[in-house]
Amino acid sequence: MTEVAQVPSTADDDEESATSDGEVRRRRHRHDTAPAPRHLHRPAAEQQVKLSVVVPTRNEAENIPTLLSRLGDALAPLGAEIIFVDDSDDDTVEVLTRHAPDAPVAVRLLHRPASARAGGLGGAVLLGARHARGEWVMVMDADLQHPPESAGRLADIAMRHDVDVVIGTRYAGEGSTDGLGGAAREATSSWATRLAKSLFPRRLITISDPMSGLFAFRRAAVDLDRMNPIGFKVLLELLVRHPGARVAEVAYQMAHRHAGRSKASVREGLTFLRHLGRLRSQRLVGQMRERPASTRDRLAELIRMVAFGLVGLSGMVVNTAALWFFYEPANLHHLLGATLATQLSTAWNFVLVDLLIYRRNRQGSRAGRASRFFLLNNALLLLRLPFLQALVWAGVGILTANALTLAALFLVRFLINDRVIYSTVSTGRRDPVRMLVSLTAPETTHAPSRKRYQYLKYRYDVAGVVTIGSQIMLPELEFFRAQWVADADVDIAVRVSDVGGRGPRRRAAMTEYANESVLRYEEHLGRLGANFRIGLGSPIDIQVGPLLARSPHVVYTNIIEALLRFVLVSRGHMLLHSACVNLNGVGVMLSALTDTGKTATVLRLLRDHGGLFLSDDMTLIGPDGVATCFPKPLTISAHTLRAVQAQDLTPAEWRRLQFQSRLHSKGGRSLALTLSRFNVPIMGINAVTQRLVPPPKYSVDRLVPCRIGTSTRVEELFIIERGTPRISDLGPAETLERMISNTDDAYGFPPFRYLAPAITVGGQGYAQLREREREILAGFLSHVRSRVLASDRFGWADEIPDLLRAERGDPPVEQQVVLPAWPRWSGALAPSGARA
Repeated sequence: MTEVAQVPSTADDDEESATSDGEVRRRRHRHDTAPAPRHLHRPAAEQQVKLSVVVPTRNEAENIPTLLSRLGDALAPLGAEIIFVDDSDDDTVEVLTRHAPDAPVAVRLLHRPASARAGGLGGAVLLGARHARGEWVMVMDADLQHPPESAGRLADIAMRHDVDVVIGTRYAGEGSTDGLGGAAREATSSWATRLAKSLFPRRLITISDPMSGLFAFRRAAVDLDRMNPIGFKVLLELLVRHPGARVAEVAYQMAHRHAGRSKASVREGLTFLRHLGRLRSQRLVGQMRERPASTRDRLAELIRMVAFGLVGLSGMVVNTAALWFFYEPANLHHLLGATLATQLSTAWNFVLVDLLIYRRNRQGSRAGRASRFFLLNNALLLLRLPFLQALVWAGVGILTANALTLAALFLVRFLINDRVIYSTVSTGRRDPVRMLVSLTAPETTHAPSRKRYQYLKYRYDVAGVVTIGSQIMLPELEFFRAQWVADADVDIAVRVSDVGGRGPRRRAAMTEYANESVLRYEEHLGRLGANFRIGLGSPIDIQVGPLLARSPHVVYTNIIEALLRFVLVSRGHMLLHSACVNLNGVGVMLSALTDTGKTATVLRLLRDHGGLFLSDDMTLIGPDGVATCFPKPLTISAHTLRAVQAQDLTPAEWRRLQFQSRLHSKGGRSLALTLSRFNVPIMGINAVTQRLVPPPKYSVDRLVPCRIGTSTRVEELFIIERGTPRISDLGPAETLERMISNTDDAYGFPPFRYLAPAITVGGQGYAQLREREREILAGFLSHVRSRVLASDRFGWADEIPDLLRAERGDPPVEQQVVLPAWPRWSGALAPSGARA
């Protein structure tokens, strides 16, 4: 028989906090001393392991042959291994050893004897995850209730997406709980889910199935040493311990158990409640320890405590009056009267606290806050009643005794409200947008309404590489207007349509229909919201709702440019966040963080040194070192215009600019990004804002007299910074990382982080496209000298020409080709006017 790794016996889990350093060290030592799993099967041409599938088993001998057969076929294309962690007392090990050689993937086994089964199923999962060799770890059951085909699709989706955890959900999309096998188990599962979500309303806010046993996680994103699950619910532990993990869900239909008996029992239910209580108590202790960090925060907490005390005094009056009524006229027992009085005073206090003290810090629903407020006061009531009775026996009057017990618990009541129920402090915030991958066909698109035509009125040809047709004008692409492009020949088509459901939603959702390559984003207001639908076919079909159609800047920046970026990558080019000019025949590229002064520097270079303009925000580059113009309108601030002394703006434009430049500045963007972390329709807010207050965008030749060049071979790259004057060379690797980081920062606004991981262009997924983008940039930078140029007086526009003259002399100005008013690009992107 094949040798099987045995785990030595260990003591059962203790009840220390999972975040205790001592417990972490003991747990790490316990697992570090366990032997590695033994190979039951190694394929002849074993490939690199990218995915490790952990399957805990306990007396599953009847299910193993079918599981291995179906799961092996589902995992074969994914570079996977299967790790069985076995707690069986039957012949599961023998069956595994016999059937593993027939599997198309590597199979490893770790058997735990009866004395070494600490943590139950949760302990088995953690042990398997510690020995996993893949970047991703997937967990599933062995009883085939998690269909292997669904598990394989979930793993494939996880490995293609830029998320940390992917959950198989039974409660969203086309997910189903039919496999639970009865109304009683379905009701138990549903109530357990509701209980868990009610105890962790923020950490589980966007997760429909936190009790799922089918899930995958990125190993680098999960600290196994901080986890200590007991019983079945490993995923719940993972989500609570990692509040900042990015989560997506994949709907699946739970199947019926293939053979054998379910391990669910009353004992497992009690273990779950114990696990839930331990997680909640540890989290409560952690929240209570989160003290204000600064003096200002401590002062704010003190002010809230005083206000809370004043509300509490008014509540004590209500409580005392109610207790008197129940005790004297109603003649009820004093303990029953105190219980009823607490309910009335709690309702009074909640209304005042919620409306007056924490009106700016309210999170979640009012019903949720009220339920937690009532739960706290009634839990404290259970502590008060014995003391109340003791004071009565000691001869203290009932009303006085009641007031004393209320006052004694004031500080506890305030701290729990301030640091738990209404806390704004978070070690990690769950993404507010629900991400769901559906394996069914998408909803059918509605037939075109008579009110809407299908003709693409505006057409653009981006440097002969990508063509776009749109029913709405795209100001950022007006330079590339190409009405000669046939309606049927565009690569990307943008139309206005009714997208999304008719009714409102509780939160925004991004749904990917994996089988049809369709993406749909919906916000809170139903069809009145900022919704869109993308079909990743040929052509790419974008449908935007009426609200977005009225804000073309948002449509381009938040949807079209994200797609354009990856379509260009698939065709060998990159949109690099940078500015580019040609000075005396030398291609010069500038890169900087937002609001450093890059735009003002470009305008001054053009004004004072007569260069050719190619781009200010995004530059189209190729691996051969050639940059092609991408002259979007410049977004201008008031200080930028003063720097170049533009004379062509009317007084009304100057007045508008004072407000526009502040709203669309770095500060305004930062505020919008902060809002995007909360459950608000951020894209709709952005669309309405830009409709009411358009961004201050101007074409470059209206700001300074200049010419626009088609392309240039870039020889100099300057990353400009504010600070002590210096100039230093930058190595290729560091330059690559900084340019990628700057480009990613330009795409940081929602919904890019939900949209991009689901994009597939030309058969290449997000990860492949990102890798190809890095290759293009690396090729481009191999032709370029990269330097950091710091200045404390915004002097880059003077220092860069001086540097070039000092290093190169005064080279003759080469003839540059200037784009005509209506360019007809050739099919190939050949540099014109580039240096040899």
